[in-house]
Amino acid sequence: MKYFHLSNGEQIPALGLGTWKSSPQVVGQAVEQALDLGYRHFDCAAIYGNEAEIGATFANAFKKGLVKREDLWITSKLWSNAHHPDAVLPALQKTLQDLGLDYLDLYLIHWPVVIEPGVGFPESGDQLLPFTQASLEGTWQALEKAVDLGLCHHIGVSNFSLKKLEMLLSMARIRPAVNQVELHPYLQQSDLLAFAESQNILLTSYSPLGSGDRPAAFQKEAEPKLLADPVIAAIATEQGCSAAQVLLAWAIQRGTVTIPKSVNPERLLQNLKAADITLTDAQMANIAALDCHYRYVSGEFWTISGSPYTLESLWDEI
Repeated sequence: MKYFHLSNGEQIPALGLGTWKSSPQVVGQAVEQALDLGYRHFDCAAIYGNEAEIGATFANAFKKGLVKREDLWITSKLWSNAHHPDAVLPALQKTLQDLGLDYLDLYLIHWPVVIEPGVGFPESGDQLLPFTQASLEGTWQALEKAVDLGLCHHIGVSNFSLKKLEMLLSMARIRPAVNQVELHPYLQQSDLLAFAESQNILLTSYSPLGSGDRPAAFQKEAEPKLLADPVIAAIATEQGCSAAQVLLAWAIQRGTVTIPKSVNPERLLQNLKAADITLTDAQMANIAALDCHYRYVSGEFWTISGSPYTLESLWDEI
């Protein structure tokens, strides 16, 4: 397995198992299989609704001596209804309880979006509150306190634009270690990657395979199919591997962590082996030409009628 170094010298596995869209009925078995195969990085979130099942699998693995807690890198995320400073630590403690852990390796602000307390997912625009510099500062200071208390070793963000990262860096006592964003050949985010590298912030790529299994409400008619792209297919033939492995190898070779989701044992193994594939300069250049700034997770669900959010304000793009 390849590793990336964080600014404090700690290492994070370059490839982990994503658990978004893995139902509680199957996620435990997938995590168990992943542990057996050698996965040591797991990406979780409270809103996924499956942390208790994942925690039970971890507990069983620790009990059997399959792995030690210190061998794992475990990430989770603060949901948007818990951004109030007084709500951050209780939300983190609930995640720790569900996962059966004393600490997280990384805790992220899931979205630069604020939901009214007590609301899981907004059904109307008036359940969404503005995301401001003041609201971010309050949330971040609570996360910094969580680090001080030893409840998480690192803190970071997810779905933050370059502009929002700059806002955070201007106020942070503890700098963000990671920004987790949608990242794949159709959405390469080169400017964001360059800025993050200049600030010693690691990018983690979610939906690295195009997220074809995401909820139907997130999908659009006639959207491009990343796994069927002819350029990716040709490189897979040249490398003697799958299209998915090409996409994961590309992400890692760019210096980004990647967290593909699977509950299939064969694909779990294929994904893990992708970290050992090296693409040629010509292959990397061919993939670079595929960028069309296409988001599979557009964020439109935050822009319902009456919401303070627009796609322009969410991504800070014109």
